[in-house]
Amino acid sequence: MQIDKFNEECAVVGVYGIEEAAKHVYLSLFALQHRGQEGSGIASLSGNDIIFEKGVGLVSSIFNEENLSSLKGNIAVGHNRYSTLGETHIKNVQPIVADINLGQVAMSHNGNLVNGQKLRDELVSKGAIFTSTSDSEVLIHLMAKNGFNKNLKNALIESTKQLLGAFSIVMIADNKLVGIRDPYGFRPLVLGSLKGGYVLASETVAFDLIDAKYIREIEPGEIVIISDDGIESIHPFERKEKRCCIFEYIYFARPDSYIFGNYVYNVRKAFGMKLAEDDITNGDIVLPVLDSGLISALGYSETSNIPIELGIIRNHYIGRTFIEPTSAIRHFGVKLKLNAVKSVISNKSVIVIDDSIVRGTTSRKIVKMLKQAGAREIHMRIASPPITHPCLYGIDTPSRSELIASTHTIKEIKTYLGVDSIKYLDIDKMFSCVDRKSFCDACFSGNYPILY
Repeated sequence: MQIDKFNEECAVVGVYGIEEAAKHVYLSLFALQHRGQEGSGIASLSGNDIIFEKGVGLVSSIFNEENLSSLKGNIAVGHNRYSTLGETHIKNVQPIVADINLGQVAMSHNGNLVNGQKLRDELVSKGAIFTSTSDSEVLIHLMAKNGFNKNLKNALIESTKQLLGAFSIVMIADNKLVGIRDPYGFRPLVLGSLKGGYVLASETVAFDLIDAKYIREIEPGEIVIISDDGIESIHPFERKEKRCCIFEYIYFARPDSYIFGNYVYNVRKAFGMKLAEDDITNGDIVLPVLDSGLISALGYSETSNIPIELGIIRNHYIGRTFIEPTSAIRHFGVKLKLNAVKSVISNKSVIVIDDSIVRGTTSRKIVKMLKQAGAREIHMRIASPPITHPCLYGIDTPSRSELIASTHTIKEIKTYLGVDSIKYLDIDKMFSCVDRKSFCDACFSGNYPILY
């Protein structure tokens, strides 16, 4: 089922100096399942060997007591995958494990390299052999190329300097745990401590589950090398203006995470409050589209003094794919995941809050469902600006021609959805909630920090 959202990114986790490190990574990946549902993997340093387990599917379907017990050692990295480049296949599931002149390495990557294909082509022309279609593998080859004299620090610096795009990376190399964040800081990466060891993860919710203590974010353009000597911090990149992904606040990150200097919950609620400002619509109830629209709907309801109701219920037991038994019922659409509560909606003027609209197809089906449930009026309110451009930095997005706000006016979108009114969050109001100069807004403005 094609949903009207940007698809997930990926999650990375690294653990150093903690007994049963792989089991801590496993629990962290559970907390970060929302960032990728196509595949998952864990690699652990056991003695002098890196052993790994990975598969296609959810964390719960891949790992069990038996295979986790085989992942011994006190250094481990993990990954939840949503493919932004490379087909869904076990060969593309990370961590990527390889033997190079620096020894065995295992790497997990969240992001997208805009020059990945060029680098790959250059490496292949010089005899490199790739085992996956993922752009992440490029870094492993660059490290092998730059790993002369078995100097890990030089290999990391020389290799990452060749990368353009978004990359938050955790890696086992030379009996150490490495964390890397690109100079723009597109994707989040946070550092925590636990039982005398350290944890790296995409979001702080991973720390909460394993009782790790948040220390700080890995800074944009920073490489950290964690060993028995502590944490060594390197800043090898030319300084850039920070450009964190604003969509982490809108949709991707869990509301209970703390990233980019703010709690996601607080920012998401503030977006809803700003959306309600100057909105003179006198609806009877506010209806969030669960789950991603809930926090913004709370903010909208609080500011507008219109009561919030859970008039749309989500089925949490539907996976990413499903079997359509016959052609006669092929158009299940959104009903598999969402259902209207008729007693709440019937004869009401409803204000529907969602975080974003991508293609408009699912929003249209939600509107149809609400009409069938007896809604008298439907007013669509979107807690982000219109999405007009695809993301190049690690989010799986449609082409520009598929983005409804890129090809239709607001009036045309209103007609297509079949609503009585529609309003998006104004981009200036959105950035009144956060530091504008620190965020990438290319999906709304087309102003890409990096083009290649």
